[in-house]
Amino acid sequence: MAKKKNYNDLFADDEIAKPQNAFDDLLNSSTVNVRGLATGDRFRGEILAVTGQEAFVSTGTPTDAVMPFLREEGKEPPKAGDVVDVIVVRAREGEILVKAVGSRGVTTDVDSLEDAFDMELPVEGVVLEAVKGGFRVKVQAVKAFCPVSQIDWRCVDPAAYVGKKYEFIITKYERGRDLVVSRRKILEQERAAGEADFLRDVEIGAIFEATVFRLEKYGAFVRMKNGVEGLIPMSELSWARINRPEEAVQIDQTVQVKLLSAVEDGDRLKVSFSLKQGGTVDDPWSSIEQTFPLGTMVDGTVEHKEPFGIFVRIGMGVTGLLPRSAWRDATDGKDYENKRKGDSVKVRVDRIDTDNRKLSFSLPREEEDETWRDHAAAKTPGGAVAKSSGFGSMADLFKGVKGK
Repeated sequence: MAKKKNYNDLFADDEIAKPQNAFDDLLNSSTVNVRGLATGDRFRGEILAVTGQEAFVSTGTPTDAVMPFLREEGKEPPKAGDVVDVIVVRAREGEILVKAVGSRGVTTDVDSLEDAFDMELPVEGVVLEAVKGGFRVKVQAVKAFCPVSQIDWRCVDPAAYVGKKYEFIITKYERGRDLVVSRRKILEQERAAGEADFLRDVEIGAIFEATVFRLEKYGAFVRMKNGVEGLIPMSELSWARINRPEEAVQIDQTVQVKLLSAVEDGDRLKVSFSLKQGGTVDDPWSSIEQTFPLGTMVDGTVEHKEPFGIFVRIGMGVTGLLPRSAWRDATDGKDYENKRKGDSVKVRVDRIDTDNRKLSFSLPREEEDETWRDHAAAKTPGGAVAKSSGFGSMADLFKGVKGK
């Protein structure tokens, strides 16, 4: 296996002037502290010097970063004094390795693969075929192996990757023998850079597009295109009460979400989203007074019972309380005592509290139950409805009787 290069010895063959006094010796032998930088950090620095295919970039710490680069035909190479945007690839005591934002892979000779391995530079490769446990990838003129767990965040259909070109990081290199690559490491670097940008630029309440990639009993995890991941809690998946996230979303479904929070927790970024507030799921409470005006008689379904009453669902995401006092003294009160989850019940909308999203119901009043009209309305043989005098059937009986 190729030995990792020591950047302190990169220019051992160059003729560099030796320190002329004890102060310079002390300065050059001092231990460097790079605690302020971590893998994935993105910053802008000035190029201090360029030698061969490496540039030294100011980091604002006592240690300058090494930035390997490629000399491309028709493209001006970096030079001292240039200001560049870079991402930290590796940050260890005494060593900082960075790459330019948007930089591509290495050159096309075999020796450059060893350099790419040593410097953790990305290389371009084409997926040739899916094999047992992973993929066969052609990197330059060399065939490499990419484990299935390293081709993406989640591999559902291996055939979907065949024939496509991606960037990889070489994780194992033995000249003439094994070459193992990982695309997931590229994705992790991009996510780290994306999280830094996200945390710096994002505003709470912003709307994003994301893809569902995992479901748990407490919610759904989604991932945005920049690699940033977050959780949609169960309570934010739907306006209606649901028991499982599968009732609202599915794996690989693209959804529109609203950012609720983004907080750094150690070296992790915890992000919380809302699907129901994302703009694609209508809020039934925004038009509740128009849909169910006060006094409206509606058919509902018992959602659950409590000692103080019955919760009745009258629409998607709309549930209200039928208090026990409403049916305790009713003639059919025993029927309500025996109601179970899922049973049908007819209620009257009594009170609407849109601010607190609360509804209160009562039972239909006797004078509002007009089903008797279906039985009381009689028709004449000609089809006309018989009219009543308003004094009852006895008055109708003596209608037309003349006195003596």
